[in-house]
Amino acid sequence: MRRAKLITSRANVFYLSGFSSTNAFIVLLDGKRYFFTDARYYESAKNLKGFKVILIRSSLIRSLKEIIREEGVEMLEVESSISLSLFNSLKKLGVKLKPIRDILRGKRMVKSKKEIEILREGVKRLDKVFYELLENLDKFRTEREVRAFVVKRFFDLNSEGESFPTIVAFGKNSAIPHWKTSDQKIGRGNLLVDMGLIWKGYCTDFTRVIHLGRPSSLYEKVFNIVRDAHLFALEGVKVGVSVGEIDRRAREYIRSKGFGKFFTHATGHGIGVEIHEPPRVFFKEKTKIEEGMVFTIEPGIYLPSKFGIRLENMVVVEGGVGNPLSEVPLQIFKV
Repeated sequence: MRRAKLITSRANVFYLSGFSSTNAFIVLLDGKRYFFTDARYYESAKNLKGFKVILIRSSLIRSLKEIIREEGVEMLEVESSISLSLFNSLKKLGVKLKPIRDILRGKRMVKSKKEIEILREGVKRLDKVFYELLENLDKFRTEREVRAFVVKRFFDLNSEGESFPTIVAFGKNSAIPHWKTSDQKIGRGNLLVDMGLIWKGYCTDFTRVIHLGRPSSLYEKVFNIVRDAHLFALEGVKVGVSVGEIDRRAREYIRSKGFGKFFTHATGHGIGVEIHEPPRVFFKEKTKIEEGMVFTIEPGIYLPSKFGIRLENMVVVEGGVGNPLSEVPLQIFKV
């Protein structure tokens, strides 16, 4: 049975082609690669290397039907994330359809040297923005003003914008892991900044805490626990070890210090052309670590109505072990 793969998600289309579009599709068939797009993108895409680029004149289904008939395709493997309407339309092709979850999972989890270099370049710019934020922090009155500065600097550095909406959380707001940046005024206390920029199509992610004024003994105690949990997790990153073991190392350490119930999310996630990619760094994940994987390590402790501390780095597996991409130290930044 002759099979072909239909790639429909924007992330996977970009991953395979390096071309960003709101309407593009790829068919993979025995080493051949077909790229389908409409007239808005055709002139930019028609010279894509390694692809036969096809202009969608009326509908994707009609364009696909020609290739399927020409190539004698009997089964079309499709991404399980496609819409129901597209799946029903594909039935008109007259071939067997087989939905596949995470159709490029194995390929995207392990980054090439080129991808790692892009991610490294992105994180270098992220570090720069963080240090600039420290230097200018006294100019900002609210969480939103901090975010505005961060986003402006992302564009100033020629990035493609935010990987996700930057989280700026002051005081008790920092005890909410995914706080939505607000007009909360900034004063004395804890400021958590979780940010990421997109560099050459690839996402970055980074979290640090800044303390305005003198931190309390409780704050310093919790910070040290989160920092040590992060380092214990990092030490466990080795080729052949399960990703779940990384989460267990951080989680068990925090639990041993009496703060287990205040660590409320996974220790990390894969990252690349999307901000969250496989593998999930969680104790139930059995995927084995491989050379070239990139994922975050980001343990946290969140004390309701008080403060939250999260320390996040992107880690690349090189030479069999984990190496942080950021050069910003894991310390309390006091201003």
